[in-house]
Amino acid sequence: MLAPSMRRRILASLEDLKQTQHEVIFSPPFFAIVPRMNNHTVGVGVACFIFKNGKFLLLQRHGSHGEGTWAVPGGHLEFGETFEETAQREVKEETGLEIANIRFGAVTNDRFVKEDKHYLTVWMLSEWRSGEEIITEPEKCLRQAWFTFDDLPEPLFVSFSNLLSSNFFPNIKHQLETTKG
Repeated sequence: MLAPSMRRRILASLEDLKQTQHEVIFSPPFFAIVPRMNNHTVGVGVACFIFKNGKFLLLQRHGSHGEGTWAVPGGHLEFGETFEETAQREVKEETGLEIANIRFGAVTNDRFVKEDKHYLTVWMLSEWRSGEEIITEPEKCLRQAWFTFDDLPEPLFVSFSNLLSSNFFPNIKHQLETTKG
């Protein structure tokens, strides 16, 4: 058993530590000092190009970070999913389309300064299989349209802008050109 004066000094020291980068877990008579974790995490997003007749589908974002910007369909990687499964699920959820030949295209490291967000975006490529695009989530999407890299709308989503300036872009552009009908 600790003397009352020693206990007060320890408790005062523990209170001081709470003001630092450490978290104090105290459950008498035990305590632990662990590094404090901030709320910043890096998310994993999966974005999916849908190629059809030399064009790809873009959505104008709504109700989330990047409001009003244009991006391909995509979303968060869910626990246990492969990148291909995420791409297929997100495309179906956001557009109603079925896709085929889903494959890796690129990866970008995306920092959204204004929103204080950070994502690793995995870019997948696919071909349209069937269906007509529809806005299935109007709370997340204002418009959808087919584009080429020569007629991109503005403004573009941060991740998409980063992709365009990446070393991956020439290969993605080449793969799109092979889908012209």
